Amino acid sequence: MTHYTSFDVAHLANVEIFTPVFDKSLWFFRDLLAMRVVAEEGDSVYLRTWDEYELYTIKLTARDAAGVGRTSFRAASQEALERRVAAIEEMGLGVGWTDGEVGTGPTYLFRDPDEHDMAIYYETERYIATDDKPALKNQASAFPGRGVNARRLDHINYLAKDVEANGEFLAKALGMRESERIRLDSGKFAAWWFHFGLKSYDVVYSDDWTKHGNRLHHVAFAPDTREDVLKAADIFLENGIHIESGPHKHAINQTFFLYVWEPGGNRIEFAQAGARLLLDPDQPVVEWSEEERKKGQAWGMKTIETFHTHGTPIVS
Repeated sequence: MTHYTSFDVAHLANVEIFTPVFDKSLWFFRDLLAMRVVAEEGDSVYLRTWDEYELYTIKLTARDAAGVGRTSFRAASQEALERRVAAIEEMGLGVGWTDGEVGTGPTYLFRDPDEHDMAIYYETERYIATDDKPALKNQASAFPGRGVNARRLDHINYLAKDVEANGEFLAKALGMRESERIRLDSGKFAAWWFHFGLKSYDVVYSDDWTKHGNRLHHVAFAPDTREDVLKAADIFLENGIHIESGPHKHAINQTFFLYVWEPGGNRIEFAQAGARLLLDPDQPVVEWSEEERKKGQAWGMKTIETFHTHGTPIVS
């Protein structure tokens, strides 16, 4: 039976993305994805998707190399936050408390075994629309009506030296529940999907063939419809953005997807899950064999080779 602490984390809150071509990456997220700049601080700009209730969705930071910075999660309550911090400290991977960033309160920093920077907090400031007030009061801000219209952050997929070690850590640290996984003939996991609430996945670990550590496979945003994903492909084509794969349908978790590389080199996915939700609190884990996974997508073209080899930062 699912324990109540499995709901201690409300959702994936925000992600920091590193880019070596800051102005071009800012153009990608702000102009093509229709995200709104809400704050600037040092080498970073904070942007939000249009239906994000908190102040920001991504923190875009100038760096020499592309990759992922801090990923933050919002706890479901102050008590839940304290439980998660205790669990992290018990496993010895806690870093300590810090003041929150834009719009967030006290935040606890930690790292997974691969040394991806992570954080968890509870106190937050809700976004108040000004010149972007929506027609409907149950919407965070007005629908942009331009570009890809990314509605919200959907999930993050990390590359890991050891999928099992990282997955087991984060499952215990944050109370995540597993939804699907790929088991190789060797018995090891090639990839592992986890979720917090009713969505089929929020965090994924995939095997990093370089065994480098602290790398990103992709960050995903959710558009409203499949048609939005198709329209996004046209927008990226017209604007010279590298389309890596899709639009196709995943067999695993069934999302309709498009993968592109933003100008800094980070892989970005647009994932439309349709009406699929995991309503069963004791949802059985779906395991795919190596042979089943070789079949590729549910439909669409064969998975392109760079999907298995490209990650950020790039490792020779």
